[in-house]
Amino acid sequence: MALENKNLSRQEFLKKLGLFAGGVVFVSTINPLKMVFATEKPKNGKWYGIAIDIEKCIGCGSCARSCKIENDVSQEPFYFRNWVEQYTITNEHEIKVSSPNGGIDGFEQPVPDEDIYKTFFVPKMCNHCSDSPCTQVCPVGASFDSPEGIVLVDQTYCIGCGYCVQACPYGCRYIDPLKGVADKCTLCSHRLEKGLDPACMMICPTHARIYGDLNNKNSEVSLFLKEHNCAVLKPHLNTHSKLFYNDLNQEVH
Repeated sequence: MALENKNLSRQEFLKKLGLFAGGVVFVSTINPLKMVFATEKPKNGKWYGIAIDIEKCIGCGSCARSCKIENDVSQEPFYFRNWVEQYTITNEHEIKVSSPNGGIDGFEQPVPDEDIYKTFFVPKMCNHCSDSPCTQVCPVGASFDSPEGIVLVDQTYCIGCGYCVQACPYGCRYIDPLKGVADKCTLCSHRLEKGLDPACMMICPTHARIYGDLNNKNSEVSLFLKEHNCAVLKPHLNTHSKLFYNDLNQEVH
């Protein structure tokens, strides 16, 4: 369809393309073509967001390991508040994804070096969505959003029905095998209240994990989003995820 006015402003042109649909657009001051989408956020108070630089992740598993220790997560496999996945793309375009014990015990490459087209690590954790499906399906209101935009679980109210586990499109929830209630990443809210960094952020040796206040344009996470080409997982679900990835490959799901 031809545009009637050939002298459209840049903002009008972007609106025509629908790039403003669904939330705020962060535009890099260094490269105006680099954009990252986020949901509308409250004007006052902190509004936490997270960024992960895939280029810097070395798959050491320190984040997952420290999270289990800090938050008393079951040491059994398959119970994680955050974990690391290894993606390997072969020369034949086959995609292999592995995450042995969440990456805590390290990785073994399943493909011979000569057959590898590309390989990289992707840390996973709660996306702390602004429109989180998990909070919407909880029948007793045990899953909720804090004023700072952190998705939490009040385990004193949780009945362990598992609806939220099924509703999360990112696989970030589980039923605690001992308590019988839902558990997930809280961005170490107990540490934030004391002015401390989340355990996974503090321990990362390459500073691949960044968090901060999206309402503060000078916060580390806000500056990172401006200067990098970031994206969220499964944007078509309109969860308005606040977990942003730099250098996110289309193969990641």
